[in-house]
Amino acid sequence: MIRDHELRAALSEEMHLRRLPRLAAPCRLMQIVTVLGEGAADTARAHIDTLAAAARAIVPVAGKYGVLALGAVILVWERHTEFATYTLLRAGAAETPFDPALFEPSLSTVLAEMPGAIIRATQIALVAGTADDPQPAALDAWFAPEATIVCDVAEGGARIVSDFRLNDDGYGRLLVFDRGLQRDEPAQLVMRLQELGNYRNMALLGLPLAQRLTPSVSKLEARLAELTHAVSERMSEDDQLLDELTFLSAELARLVAETRYRMSATRAYAQLSTDRLASLRIGAVRGYQTLADFTERRLIPAVRTCDSFSARLEDLSQRAAWTSELLRTRIDIALSKQNRDLLRSMDRRARLQLRLQQTVEGLSVVAISYYLVALVGYLLSALPGVRHDLALAITVPLVVALVAFGRWRLHRQLRD
Repeated sequence: MIRDHELRAALSEEMHLRRLPRLAAPCRLMQIVTVLGEGAADTARAHIDTLAAAARAIVPVAGKYGVLALGAVILVWERHTEFATYTLLRAGAAETPFDPALFEPSLSTVLAEMPGAIIRATQIALVAGTADDPQPAALDAWFAPEATIVCDVAEGGARIVSDFRLNDDGYGRLLVFDRGLQRDEPAQLVMRLQELGNYRNMALLGLPLAQRLTPSVSKLEARLAELTHAVSERMSEDDQLLDELTFLSAELARLVAETRYRMSATRAYAQLSTDRLASLRIGAVRGYQTLADFTERRLIPAVRTCDSFSARLEDLSQRAAWTSELLRTRIDIALSKQNRDLLRSMDRRARLQLRLQQTVEGLSVVAISYYLVALVGYLLSALPGVRHDLALAITVPLVVALVAFGRWRLHRQLRD
């Protein structure tokens, strides 16, 4: 019997996520992208479950993907790590290709209690194209003439037109001319175009954060330069410098913790955008800016700004660590010198105490000898026929020698 890995089913399901149903021109699409905050993933799932309860499931909602039929409109829901997408699809031609009313009442149902904040909303019109598309005069009514972008994609299989502006109705506009796309190619093309825009916007989220915190980093950088110079001054207060360096390092650590995820996400989303841009196989249309030109003109400088900001923070953190280490080394050396001087002082005091002790011991020999001679004198005075003064004089050197010898033996035993 084959034993499946516990993640086999989940991994298989993951490979089939993020796809659009097969579609063909003419067709209208609308995609709404919402950024999910912390804890909003469960809310997003509850929202789509509520929609699924009143719709017909084409692909049942499971985990991060689901396809529902809301009357004449098909809803494709996807949940990513930080955002969720709601793609509304309606087949057939329309007189006004960029009218949100085409998706009513389904649109209002989807927008009701939608969790998160909308980061991108786009209307897409997929129409049959010819070799003469597009006509500039016909496009001026839908796009800003000074910002219109036209290019071929899918090796000439389609042509796209957009100005990537946010219009008064709250939606961007994308016009796709199908010039020979086959089978799944229209759905794949629309999906790649939308993923490019979504990942591009998510990548750009790091730019305002970097711009907002750059003045704070500049102040910390200037203060670190002052503290580093102060460390080189011998008359500086080491304790105060160490306190300020510790505070500065803690502030840098806070900034790194606050921005690391966003900056890493910016790099990841930018790489995904670059990959999607390459997969579109873009061809230029004379007289117009291409999608690659538009994307690279803003995305690459933004990503480089974020990379520069992150590198600057890391460099400041390293420099602060080096300065703190240098200051701590100087403090350690000063403490070592103080300890050395203290040990020398203690050594001098010990030698002085030893000399005093030796002096006291010398005096003690005299004192002990004096009392012993006195005791011997009492004994001699009791003996008849003995000259007391002569015998006592002979006893004195013997007693002193005996006491000195006893003191010497005691010191020798202590040393052993």
